[in-house]
Amino acid sequence: MRIDLRSDTLTRPTPAMLDAMMTAKVGDDVYKEDPTVNALEEKIADLFGMDSALYFPTGSMTNQAAIKMHTQPGEELIADKYAHIYNYEGGGISFNSGVSCRLADGKRGMITADQVKTCINPPDFYHSPLTSLVCLENTTNKGGGACYDFSEILEIRKVCDDHGLGLHLDGARLWNALVATDESPKDYGKVFDTISVCLSKGLGAPMGSVLVGKKELMKKAMRVRKVLGGGMRQGGYMAAAGIYAIDNHWQRMEEDHQRAKELSELLNKHEAVASVDPVETNILIFNLKQGVDESSFLESLKKNDIYISNLGPGKLRIVTHYDYTQEMHEKLLDFFKNQTIFAQ
Repeated sequence: MRIDLRSDTLTRPTPAMLDAMMTAKVGDDVYKEDPTVNALEEKIADLFGMDSALYFPTGSMTNQAAIKMHTQPGEELIADKYAHIYNYEGGGISFNSGVSCRLADGKRGMITADQVKTCINPPDFYHSPLTSLVCLENTTNKGGGACYDFSEILEIRKVCDDHGLGLHLDGARLWNALVATDESPKDYGKVFDTISVCLSKGLGAPMGSVLVGKKELMKKAMRVRKVLGGGMRQGGYMAAAGIYAIDNHWQRMEEDHQRAKELSELLNKHEAVASVDPVETNILIFNLKQGVDESSFLESLKKNDIYISNLGPGKLRIVTHYDYTQEMHEKLLDFFKNQTIFAQ
């Protein structure tokens, strides 16, 4: 039994999802004639109470498109130092938009309104880049699945309004945050100018993300997607998986969160573990004690057909998802209960 917890992107379509995909009505989405893609976009725009939505192949592309739509070359955006847009999108901010980043030293990937204020360049000081955009991430990837306090998001919105800044949300795992906090998608739709949501992580669709936003920005989205090479033809087969996932896989994410918390409780007591980051959703980050041989620890996992991510010296990550069953969970709990320390 292979247990792969490197990422929630490793999920595979269920038989019911495959049925929905194979029976989808399709057309040419570049002409906006794919009825299933159109239905997915309408569904997500309605969920968030926003003007319109556009289906993209990937979440990196939705983020990069949003940045392009909000900014002009030579400007600057504000984000946390852990932000996915900065760390894991191949330098796309500079390559695609010619924009620089002001990185704030937030907590677990989350920044505050006061930090945003501090990072804004004076608009009349032409020696520095013009600040034009703030990008938040919820939940945070490198922050271990942490969720923003919504009241802080509201304060950040006020700062953006006071300074004429756009506000974009990288919501790759926003579905997880909504389940964990009982907040509403419409709460977010009222605050952000653009939001990117991913269908291929916790929701389990095989591909795709959707960018949703205000009309004045979204009218640029089709052109930017074309420039980035994101136009798709019979995308309805994949969009059908997204619709099915929202209808059937969203609320069950609580199971993923609970399993991550149970693993956290066990690892917190493990003699090989120095610390475990707080677990709010489906991401668990833990640190091995000094003197514990990380390579041997990971090799022991692999010998038992268990795979997790290595984030750097002594820092490991587990991400739960719907392909991780209760049977697998019990096996992994048993493994950690009996795992011995590997000394260097």
